Amino acid sequence: MKFTLSIAMNPLDQLGELARAAEEAGFSSIALPDSLFYSETVSADYPYTPDGSRFWTEETPWADPLVAAASMGAVTERLTFYTSVLKLGSRNPVLLARQVNSVAALTGGRFGLGLGVGWSPEEFRWCGAPYEKRGKRVDEAIEVLRLILDGGMVEFHGEFFDFDKLRMSPTPPSRVPFYIGGHTDVALRRAARVADGWSSAMMKFDDLADTIAKLRGLLADQGRAEEPFEYQAVCIDKFGLDGYREQGDIGVTDIITMPWVFDGLGFDAEVGPKLDSIKKFGDEIIAKIGD
Repeated sequence: MKFTLSIAMNPLDQLGELARAAEEAGFSSIALPDSLFYSETVSADYPYTPDGSRFWTEETPWADPLVAAASMGAVTERLTFYTSVLKLGSRNPVLLARQVNSVAALTGGRFGLGLGVGWSPEEFRWCGAPYEKRGKRVDEAIEVLRLILDGGMVEFHGEFFDFDKLRMSPTPPSRVPFYIGGHTDVALRRAARVADGWSSAMMKFDDLADTIAKLRGLLADQGRAEEPFEYQAVCIDKFGLDGYREQGDIGVTDIITMPWVFDGLGFDAEVGPKLDSIKKFGDEIIAKIGD
């Protein structure tokens, strides 16, 4: 089992120290959130809270996840970084491929691309992308990303994206894994069809178990039952050694967490106490989880 540190909504000047501490404590990865902007009003509900409201404000800090990965990669040696998850629907996949290619090269292949459609109509429209047909557009964008990132001279002619032969160099030093986020049936089918893993948002344990079981069935339907597949989980009601082992029992391979939350610290707490929480988590959880 692996552990990933989430750095969502933390002050940007803390990210380097948090990454170094996570590496020293035995974390495998850093999960990088994505939010393009905070619109004063939104015309759709946020899908991962009971009442559809956003749990951050217009003053909450967000770094571009690819920039953050490059920055933290420069001060670490072993940690991997993955977006959890980047909103693909509002982005152009050719431009995004250039960015991902660069981050993968600069970090020595320590980067994975977690992808979601996106939920806010304003993020689509104000970035010049249509909200309509967003699912089909994302499916095609994933094809474009994989085609370009796998290297060589390539071309693509689809419904939404069209280009003649091009190549981006250098090719990433290793294959960039794709992880799909989302809890809907459409998202789960997309993960089973094209991804190397699936990323949850905040879920209760029983819902997480049901979703993993459903994904395993979908992978079998795709003839992928024996292929490696990551299950990255944010579980909101199972913690501690026993709770994490229970998550492992249902198939979770990668637990995403914020250790300082268990010590009563908020996102905007000073970095020193957060570093202490990371070290304690490493000593009390990561070092003992396999015992």
